[in-house]
Amino acid sequence: MNFFKYIKAVGTGPKSNRDLTKEEIIEAIDGILQNKCESEQAAAFLMLLRVKLESDEELAGCLEACEKYIKKDDIPQSVELGYSFDGKTDQPYLFPLFSSVLNDFFKQHKEIEPFKLVISGDKLQPAKSGLFVKELAQAIQLDDNIIAFYDRKEYFEELSNLTQLRKKLYMRTIFNTVEKLLNPANSKYAITSAFHRPYVEKYTKLFGHNYENLLILKGSEGSTEVFSNSKYWIKEGEEIVEKPIKLADFDINYTEKYENITLEENLKILENPSAELMKLVKLNVAIILFTAKRVESIEKAYEMLNKKDCCIVRFWKWLLK
Repeated sequence: MNFFKYIKAVGTGPKSNRDLTKEEIIEAIDGILQNKCESEQAAAFLMLLRVKLESDEELAGCLEACEKYIKKDDIPQSVELGYSFDGKTDQPYLFPLFSSVLNDFFKQHKEIEPFKLVISGDKLQPAKSGLFVKELAQAIQLDDNIIAFYDRKEYFEELSNLTQLRKKLYMRTIFNTVEKLLNPANSKYAITSAFHRPYVEKYTKLFGHNYENLLILKGSEGSTEVFSNSKYWIKEGEEIVEKPIKLADFDINYTEKYENITLEENLKILENPSAELMKLVKLNVAIILFTAKRVESIEKAYEMLNKKDCCIVRFWKWLLK
């Protein structure tokens, strides 16, 4: 395979660099995934492509190339949570707590069709070090009635096998963007995260056609979980609309912060979550319910999730009169 032509296209300098066509990027990514080029060539190409900045067509071509290798399941009534693969350091993962909240919700609202949560994990990927999804998922018993965990080593081994090469580069590459939503279960709904508006537009263009509804969240550390005031973007018609999420509107006053949180710390938090943390869990579940089009707004979903608690509070107030 003449891989050098792709390195030359993206790495000969600002005046001579050019974007690859979709056909070219598909062939280049195929070459990397199938080990048709030398690892040094693959590393040079990925690094130079990143420095050049990937075009929308290159991102789309990379995703299309990856989709040929993915062994897909079929759980259309599911929400894919597009966590980053480079881990978290500042806050715990909340997703194991979503199960009980969703189970209670579906029991109380039998008129609402249940769905599953789809989460992917793999070995830690660059560009930072932290607690990663697979590490937690393998250390805890997840409720498989609600959460379907997919190990990327099993459904997309070719990309998983590039981990060591990516670690040697220790920088983000085109794979960091594309791997966030690979849709291993053919989910109808998805949530992923972004910090800047240009990436919101990129993600909408890249992933939007694969889902009936895609919500892009300004989540914690590239995750799909909210711990502080945030915002989200969703497509309404042809327009991408930005909306705020303010914790005070949900009577949440969460102030905990962590430094390089460990697996042991995260497990302890999940075993004995505080009242404020459980409010955050319910807010995140409300975002998921809204994404899955089960409820018309995040606010309404949060109200429904707390209805039982509100009734208990009113009952005790009545007894104490």
